[in-house]
Amino acid sequence: MAGIKGENLILYVYDDTIYRPIACLTSNSLSETQEIIESQTKCNPGMVIKTPGTYSYELSADGEYIDTTSATGEITKASHDYLHSIFGTLVTWKLSTGLTDTAFYYGTALLNDLTGDFASGNDLATFSASLSGSGAIVTVDPTI
Repeated sequence: MAGIKGENLILYVYDDTIYRPIACLTSNSLSETQEIIESQTKCNPGMVIKTPGTYSYELSADGEYIDTTSATGEITKASHDYLHSIFGTLVTWKLSTGLTDTAFYYGTALLNDLTGDFASGNDLATFSASLSGSGAIVTVDPTI
């Protein structure tokens, strides 16, 4: 069994025309959480019964800030400037999985955190973004 390289799992955001890869990612992640509801009743004395509660997920991305606006820029990628323009809105996203039978995960999320780090000197400008999921993660493209 071969492992899947992290470089194959890329996060994209939909711009009403195409899915744009978030530019020059250094890392990205998906975190899912299932709340647990616990109850005790007289029907089952001394036993804790657990049932699923609220489901939620978060996506995060870290990358290098690139020029996506000039003729020589990579206009099909989503860097800090594009993410800034959609900040605070619900976006449709996809995440490549690296799996052969399920190529992508899809969903809708609120872009709720965006940070730019614009160091001086020769250091590259970077950014990080967080998206808070709204609804379920699916394996069928909702834009089709």
